[in-house]
Amino acid sequence: MPRDRVQVRGHLAADPAAVWALAGDFLGAWHPAIDRIEAETGPHVIRRFTVKGEDTVYRERLTYRSDSDRVLAYTALAGIEGADRYVARLSVAPAEAGGASVLWTADITARADRLAAICAGTEAVFRAGLQALATARPKAPPAPASKPGPAPIETRLLDGTPRLALSCAGDGPLVLFLHGIGGGRVNWHRQLAALAPHARAVAMDLRGYGDSTLGFGPSTIDGYIEDILRVADHFGADRLVLVGLSYGAWIATSFAMRHSDRLAGLVVSGGCTGMSEAGPEEREAFRLSREVPLNAGQRPADFAPAVVKVLAGPDASPEIHAELRASMAAIPAETYRDALHCFTNPLEKFDFSNISCPILAMTGAHDRLAPPAEIRAVAGRMLDAAPTPDIRFEVIAGAGHLCNIENPAAYNRHLSAFVRRVSA
Repeated sequence: MPRDRVQVRGHLAADPAAVWALAGDFLGAWHPAIDRIEAETGPHVIRRFTVKGEDTVYRERLTYRSDSDRVLAYTALAGIEGADRYVARLSVAPAEAGGASVLWTADITARADRLAAICAGTEAVFRAGLQALATARPKAPPAPASKPGPAPIETRLLDGTPRLALSCAGDGPLVLFLHGIGGGRVNWHRQLAALAPHARAVAMDLRGYGDSTLGFGPSTIDGYIEDILRVADHFGADRLVLVGLSYGAWIATSFAMRHSDRLAGLVVSGGCTGMSEAGPEEREAFRLSREVPLNAGQRPADFAPAVVKVLAGPDASPEIHAELRASMAAIPAETYRDALHCFTNPLEKFDFSNISCPILAMTGAHDRLAPPAEIRAVAGRMLDAAPTPDIRFEVIAGAGHLCNIENPAAYNRHLSAFVRRVSA
């Protein structure tokens, strides 16, 4: 079928934040052509609407969203006669001369006898939308969210080899948290408190960390995946939301590659691909640089201060620095070496077409190990590869690598909204 692109660009005097507050309301009736609009139920964000003067019911699914970047993308599911593929993207950015620059595009594949009419109609819709956005006015900032009170946290030990230690809070759909290579389950307690009102939030010590034990042999991705399934089965969860940070994000993505059907959603923070896309020389250099102090007889506690200086963002308080040093200092040298060997011996390069669940990717604005540009690119690859793309990408302001600890309010806001949606 023939293809064409519609592109409409506008410069608006309104503030970009005000324009995005309107344009980013995917389920709102702000466009002047809309008569009625409603959200469909389900894990994906789908709007069903009619336009003035027509009886046709249109359906569009949100495929990508980033409030940080002020970008959204969507695809038409029904209502456009003759269209085989209709993918649109809307972005709002500050204009050099002040105000907002809005770019609205649609890539359309349709029957030859319908393509020109669809493109003309699309351009008219986009231009009418820009006129509506020109009237955007700043909204009053939302009332600050109440901070979650201290949630009762229960410790559970799953006996076996390895023994798995869990921190648990709340009740409801299972959300399982996997920490980074230099942390432990205690790094997630702020998130357990935030999710406890509407989910069963569980943070696990990976093999050898905290109160978990190592297995009979070296840790492997397959072993970590068995541990995740074991925890899910313990709670009787057919499906869960899996949340990972850094090393834990790599493990979580590896799980999603194999068991996407078991996931209601995947959340990756501070990384995703790990060493899976590094060459042999890069992986070996990474491993050796971190094993040198271990081979010299040092423990993670000895080099934790230097590592934390790299991990933490410029806004991290002395208390946050102390917390990060303490969590790394608690790691046995044997465990750290074991995790390094697993991390630097990946089984495969990720194929995101194997992941069918909704994905939320977050990283700190000052993350040196997983900078926003890198994770934004990964989110774009997920969008292109996923069979049913449902991708959210957000940058956590003021945070470094441990974005869930350094800015928990922003992190928890995005996490809680995602968990509520995909678990509905």
